Amino acid sequence: MAWNVSGLMRMGRFLLLVIFFLPCEVTSSVLTVNNRTENYILDTGLGSQESLECAVQNHTREEELLWYREEGTVDLKSGNKLNSSSVCVSSISENDNGVTFTCKLQRDQSVSVSVVLNVIFPPILSGDDFQTVEEGRDVKLVCSVKSNPPAQMMWYKNSNFLNLEKNYQVLQTSESLQLSITKVEKSDNGTYSCVANSSLQTETKDFHLIVKDRTVTMPIEPIIAACAVVFLTLCFGLIARRKRIMKLCIKDEDPQRDTAL
Repeated sequence: MAWNVSGLMRMGRFLLLVIFFLPCEVTSSVLTVNNRTENYILDTGLGSQESLECAVQNHTREEELLWYREEGTVDLKSGNKLNSSSVCVSSISENDNGVTFTCKLQRDQSVSVSVVLNVIFPPILSGDDFQTVEEGRDVKLVCSVKSNPPAQMMWYKNSNFLNLEKNYQVLQTSESLQLSITKVEKSDNGTYSCVANSSLQTETKDFHLIVKDRTVTMPIEPIIAACAVVFLTLCFGLIARRKRIMKLCIKDEDPQRDTAL
């Protein structure tokens, strides 16, 4: 029993020595982007240029870095990968709002820092300037909007606030303000203004609605029915007189037979 205990103790000391001298590598490196160690939101504006610099802190060897724009990788020059790396975002537009840039450690991509662009810009409105509709039909005016911060939206008609009558319906989403008019009348003719009001400024876009007279069309179904009636009447008339027509044809052929004899 004593031998077993001493043998186990010697084996334990041996295992401790083996574990102590085993080569091990612990990821103690820390990433920073613009001296920040945590994910953050970067406020910027239209036409601006932003530089994002990623660096490795507490590294004991050369570390390669990766950059991502959303899910796609960013191409980096060979001298812009080791220990520190930077990307430049230039000519920032409204389409860059909400885009995420992420710097990762190539050896252990769970080590990363992300930056989300928050592009501040006034309302940008778009849509069809002119629309023509026939009286009695339905029409929809769509005012597309991009704005950060979000804008308050409203419709005006001929410079007056639009009262929502029974044939008007407004639908607002994060990307548009829609005005639907059912069974358009002549009184609906005019200029409709889409107004977007944000903390930066107010923008307006005009939509010109032209209501034309109702087109008078010939009823196709009654015409087809009348033609069918005429055709059938002719057919029945020919059938009713077929004997008389056959007699006339035979009478016309008899003189020719006499001459042949």
